[in-house]
Amino acid sequence: MRKMIEFIARQRAKSRLKRAFYHAGLYVSRKTGDKEIKVFPRIKSVMDDGKKLVYQFSLVTGIDPKEVSKREYIFQQIFGNNIEVDGDHKHFTLTVYRKTFPKELKYDYDAILPIIMGLNLPIVAGMDRHGQWHVFDAINEPGLLISGEPGAGKSSQVRSIISTLIQYKKPHELEIYLGDLKMSEFHLFYDIEHVKSVCIYPEDLRKMLMYLAEEMKRRGELLNKYRVTHVNKLPESEKVPYILICIDEFVMIMDDNHMKSMLIQLVALGRALGMVCVLSLQRPSHDILDTKIRSCLTVRMGFRVSDFSNAKINGTPGAEKIAKETPGRFLLKRSDITELQAPFLDEKHAEKILERYKSTEWKNRFAGDSNPSIPSNEPVIFNMLEEEQ
Repeated sequence: MRKMIEFIARQRAKSRLKRAFYHAGLYVSRKTGDKEIKVFPRIKSVMDDGKKLVYQFSLVTGIDPKEVSKREYIFQQIFGNNIEVDGDHKHFTLTVYRKTFPKELKYDYDAILPIIMGLNLPIVAGMDRHGQWHVFDAINEPGLLISGEPGAGKSSQVRSIISTLIQYKKPHELEIYLGDLKMSEFHLFYDIEHVKSVCIYPEDLRKMLMYLAEEMKRRGELLNKYRVTHVNKLPESEKVPYILICIDEFVMIMDDNHMKSMLIQLVALGRALGMVCVLSLQRPSHDILDTKIRSCLTVRMGFRVSDFSNAKINGTPGAEKIAKETPGRFLLKRSDITELQAPFLDEKHAEKILERYKSTEWKNRFAGDSNPSIPSNEPVIFNMLEEEQ
């Protein structure tokens, strides 16, 4: 009896997929005598594990495989929005998920703390459609690029990442350096003990990058002195804090060769030195994200962007399909691409969280006339990644 029920369920599922093939025009018409028959893709298997329904099918020879992606909206009309279609030139998989993402995932540090315990610098990316959190250690994957249009959720994600690390690490364990040339993203982090500077002018950001380049050199010399491969292995007497460098709309400095070179150095060499970069921008393009910097930013978060070109350059094709009605939805690219919902942290909630970490003695180290000890007027650039003239 059970086998009969399962058989009937499979036949119904196949019938539903055939209906999608028909409406999508994914068939080949052939004449047999006076009759014309429609030959549909072959459904190879239907598997149901309770969480998702997975179809595997192969196209009839002669059908352009690009038509499958072009007609994805037909599959959505029949199976709902909660689907994925993957394949190559002939063989495809349609996955229909029974669970969907939460409409809004509110930021809750107490809920994520058990998940991030034990990590050096945890980045909480978001939750998948099955309710599982996706987290990674920035010390192992130190270059993160976040892209997304205004209103897509990029700002909330950056705010969430920084706020989580402030709560997770003590000021002597983590130093944060922020670049905010739009003057609109990082005002919440003034007066916070962990934050050493918030730079809103290019000349201040230049000083900050010069200081960090010199700090890279100092840390590299420590590794060489003690013959270790990572700052985590330095003796207690020489322990250094982790450093987080976060620059919003970093495109505004990419025309400055000195600052661009220093930034590439930080992204490329920071891993062993305990220095992590989080860079964000609205619209990725080839002239901004050249090969050097793209190759170093190994983790990508792609929130909604305007077109496929922007999404592809960011390494998250499909981000252009994210609906405006789902702010906070994005694609995470690490070893593969995963769709996630980011935790939402609004400014009011963030202000309440950060209040306890403020200091009345706080100084904005690189702002205005303040000029920390920098050994020369030129940025410190290592030879291994010199900017081409």
